[in-house]
Amino acid sequence: MKRLLLVFSLCSITFMSAQDTTTNKSNAGIKGGYNLAAVSFDGDGETGQRHGFHIGLYGESFITESLALQLELLYSQQGYEISNNSGIFTQKLNYINLPMMFKGYPSNNFFLEAGPQIGLAISHKEEFDSGFDIFDTSQEFDPNNFDWGVNFGGGFKTNSGVSFGVRYHLGFGDIYDEGSPKNRVWNFSVGFEL
Repeated sequence: MKRLLLVFSLCSITFMSAQDTTTNKSNAGIKGGYNLAAVSFDGDGETGQRHGFHIGLYGESFITESLALQLELLYSQQGYEISNNSGIFTQKLNYINLPMMFKGYPSNNFFLEAGPQIGLAISHKEEFDSGFDIFDTSQEFDPNNFDWGVNFGGGFKTNSGVSFGVRYHLGFGDIYDEGSPKNRVWNFSVGFEL
């Protein structure tokens, strides 16, 4: 965890100092919102979605008038749900994610973004709800701690610094060694410049 924070800090300092001095725009803020998380098994479609949230900090630095780099540190609730006649199986996976987003501004307020993300699983739990308390179980398995992938999305940023965004995370790292399960997450967020 300390290594991830150190890498995040060093990247922030490097890119902020490398920005175009004529532009000299950078800002920081907080963001949070709603997650719809699922998992893809062996590329054979996705599971049902787990509803959750994300919250964290961001720093945005403009490289040119219309191109910016945004680094983030987010807590994110992820996982999935599978429903069948026996009941509902829910996997709860919670991550600390470090996205590095390249943002293009085709206009002053509208942006498109894409970039890599790494994540560290900080807690995990699997639950089975059969509808009868006697058959319900709660058990912890041991997923891989490290996740990685790419994000892409877009949004709108007001002149006062409030932003609204939609982002899709396409995970490439296997959550477990069997079945090649990979994270798939929709993020709907609101950000506020500080």
